[in-house]
Amino acid sequence: MRPEQMADGPEKGVVPAPAGTRPLPPPRVLDAIDQDILGMLQKDGRASIRSVAERVHVSRANAYARINRLIEDGVIRGFGARIDHERAGQGTSAYITLKIVQNSWRTVRERLRALPGASHLALVGGDFDVLMLVHAPDNRALRELVLTRLHSMPEVLSTRTLLVFEVEDIDSPDSTAGTAGTDGPRRAEAPDVPKSRGVPGNTGATGSPV
Repeated sequence: MRPEQMADGPEKGVVPAPAGTRPLPPPRVLDAIDQDILGMLQKDGRASIRSVAERVHVSRANAYARINRLIEDGVIRGFGARIDHERAGQGTSAYITLKIVQNSWRTVRERLRALPGASHLALVGGDFDVLMLVHAPDNRALRELVLTRLHSMPEVLSTRTLLVFEVEDIDSPDSTAGTAGTDGPRRAEAPDVPKSRGVPGNTGATGSPV
């Protein structure tokens, strides 16, 4: 690993190694020190090698080697900024569940990734197939995304929108940032209109649009 990829003090802390440089090894069991390092970096990805070493009670060389190995093993996939989406002009957030045509996940995944404001995608089991987190400037933009962009995809059978009123980042030391001011965490469910076509074993939910 090049020195600028992992630095201490004025060189700004931890930087991830380039992805795809070699095949990843099989997953391994992490010890308590590795787990502590991960927990610390989740809270502060800019932590210096010195601070990591002091917190987990190992030498700086040991901390450097452990973080380097976690990156090379693919355990740490990268480092990024936590964003307050409301202050960034995306004051409306929602989780959207989708039912999709069987065996269409690979195609749908690429189309969903291209949607404006798409933040997280997961293929899941249960009453729906895909869970997606999106951030939009306002309710009108969210409605356009759901009723126009999503429902224009032939693989999408139906959607259901869960508006986010408040969020809490458990990994963050300052976990009080919310999407909209409320007296406490709440969830509003706004079912979308399913498409008027059916696939055996994957029927759409009924309800009113966002």
